[in-house]
Amino acid sequence: MSAEITYTARYSLLTLELPGQEPVTAGVLLEDPATNRVHVRLRRDWRSVAQEESEVLSMLEDDLSAKAGEFGAAQLFAHLEDTLSNTLRVSDRRDVVVEDFTRALGRLYRQHVASQVQEFVTHLPRYSLAAAAGRFLENQVVEEEGWEEAPPALRLTREMFVARIAGHSMEPLIPDGSLCVFRGSGSVTGSRQGRLVLVEALGEGANDRYAVKRYQSQKRQNADRTWTHERIRLEPLNPEFESWDLEPEEDRYRILAEFVQVLD
Repeated sequence: MSAEITYTARYSLLTLELPGQEPVTAGVLLEDPATNRVHVRLRRDWRSVAQEESEVLSMLEDDLSAKAGEFGAAQLFAHLEDTLSNTLRVSDRRDVVVEDFTRALGRLYRQHVASQVQEFVTHLPRYSLAAAAGRFLENQVVEEEGWEEAPPALRLTREMFVARIAGHSMEPLIPDGSLCVFRGSGSVTGSRQGRLVLVEALGEGANDRYAVKRYQSQKRQNADRTWTHERIRLEPLNPEFESWDLEPEEDRYRILAEFVQVLD
């Protein structure tokens, strides 16, 4: 198995300090020294922390992203240190090792920013099932563990949820231990062919088993023009792992959800 490539980066926290209130972390600035780029992510619940200034603060992320593209990292941080007021402060930069800047930015944001949960507006429920990027794993009762903030560009629906993936067979797209967004199969339209799906093997009692794989199937047409599965194959993305077949029995397996994207 090939080792994942990592990079040394630096990040700063942007802090909001309003008179008479405790400081709150407003967001994360992640610098890529190799390219002189800055990745920006700020909180979206400004009304809950600074109602009077919320309209101005809601435009801050776009403004910082534009300045980052115009100035580059070094000039942007110098500009912030010179121009930010006592209300907004930027911390000293800290080293961090990252494998993917988008995922690392999301991970740092969730570690440092305690934003207000807005159910299915900014946040999705996280479930305790350990969906396996490999063979089915045994799990206890599936329960809601809390809420995870989704990326701003992702349009949320009530059919979406978050679960953690275990295993290497779906790398590099889905790293071992990743939090991933899924969309319930009831809201997925069109053919499943070639899609990445969360499959449930119906177990006994409270123990169910799950796996994430690329779905491939072969069908035959019956005399009455209906279709029957002849073969359902679950394929890994990592070529070091093997594909495997499911018996196409509707009462043993079901497609629970479709993979949407990795959170971190």
